Amino acid sequence: MNNEIPAVTAQGLDAELLLNADLLFLDEVMARVGVDGITAAYANAGLLAAVDQHAAAVRESLRGAGRPIDAGSLAAYGRSITAAARRAGRFLPEPGGAHVAPLDWLTAEWHLLRLVAVCMLAEDAALL
Repeated sequence: MNNEIPAVTAQGLDAELLLNADLLFLDEVMARVGVDGITAAYANAGLLAAVDQHAAAVRESLRGAGRPIDAGSLAAYGRSITAAARRAGRFLPEPGGAHVAPLDWLTAEWHLLRLVAVCMLAEDAALL
């Protein structure tokens, strides 16, 4: 019987840490805007159509960059949207502080709807 613990390569450990960081980021965005935004979208056909259009744009952007729809790609895309919003003086709401009513989401800022779309894609890919 071999009681040796297999060595973990630095590359394998780095990949696991990155995946965990990506999933944590996606989970945080889901808590801040995704849950309320997706719930509102399923309650309003117009909002759902808007979020679907944002999701299509995210998919197209990732495909154009040769990136798969996975945790790393979605998190990188979401981070870039979040960073651009911060540079413009716009921030994400605290968890539970996003719009609740579908009509409020219909007038939500662009970056919030795009992040809801990122969350929807992550959910569709069974990442969240």
